[in-house]
Amino acid sequence: MSGSSGLRRMHLRISGLVQGVSFRWHTRRIAQALGLVGWVKNLPDGSVEVLAEGEEGALRDLLAWCRRGPELAQVERVEERFSDATGGFSEFRVTR
Repeated sequence: MSGSSGLRRMHLRISGLVQGVSFRWHTRRIAQALGLVGWVKNLPDGSVEVLAEGEEGALRDLLAWCRRGPELAQVERVEERFSDATGGFSEFRVTR
């Protein structure tokens, strides 16, 4: 499924002041607007994790946004990994 579909998977870990600033909810809104599926969640160490699947251009748009974040966020670092999509998601949601 993943080889010919053209869909990609992006896994991000965003560090800095990214919790308590509505980062997850803004990420969900942007991802949905870009037609992406997957999830976003807070991690115990204060970072935010994103797993998204969709067209590579849309993923890169989400990555560019995550490097800035919402107005009150202070993003210090974004770790990124790309791979082939698995097709295991039907929507983009906020998880805990």
